[in-house]
Amino acid sequence: MPDKDGNLIQELNAPEGLRYAVLFSNAEGEKQHNYTPDLHYAAGAIMGQMHKATENFAIDRVQYSAAKLFIEPFEEIKNFLPGDSAEMDFMKKAQQYLLTEFDQIDTSQLRNGAVHMDIWFDNMNIDKENKITLFDFDFCGNGWLCLDVAYYILQLQNVERDETECKLKTESFLRGYNSITPLSAEEQRILPMLGLAMYFFYLGIQCSRFDNWSNVFLNETYLKRYVMMVVKRYADLNGLAPWEGIN
Repeated sequence: MPDKDGNLIQELNAPEGLRYAVLFSNAEGEKQHNYTPDLHYAAGAIMGQMHKATENFAIDRVQYSAAKLFIEPFEEIKNFLPGDSAEMDFMKKAQQYLLTEFDQIDTSQLRNGAVHMDIWFDNMNIDKENKITLFDFDFCGNGWLCLDVAYYILQLQNVERDETECKLKTESFLRGYNSITPLSAEEQRILPMLGLAMYFFYLGIQCSRFDNWSNVFLNETYLKRYVMMVVKRYADLNGLAPWEGIN
């Protein structure tokens, strides 16, 4: 929202340097860390509605390619993980797995358009009538629409540790999405590997923004724990096993 002079961006001289601020309109409701399968269905439907509007719609933002998802980010991660560590070995093999798998994707079966790239509970407010408002479009760009689907499932698998509940909620979310705009068979097939690629992307973001954001928590110990307890767990859950059979 603009200020009284019509400016949308405010410049703030903070102790750590020049910072920028914007003001958004209010999103009714609150964040819910854990919610019902019916709400996951609704979230899927909202994402589907957004994708119907953004399919084949290009914006003047980043193009999410393999380079942006897991090649360039890995170079950032290398600055914080020792090259001879088990965690770095895992990430190297995972990247090689992704490079091989991405070459085999039938891109003619994937829808393209504007993507949000960060739809999860922390970027949704849910009001008393269970109306969902999406916000935080910082990472919006151009790419395969199924990237948003993969990221939502990635976050759901990370938050919901009960296997039965996770499966129920994932299926509910996918039903909601498919009720608006169905995933192709190829889009459905590649969702797990896209989730793995997005872990590279977001770890790369944390590493590249160390100077002005992540320095309060990011260090070698944090990354090692995250790689083995979150990223590897995701790979195991989805049967990716990128560390097996790769030289």
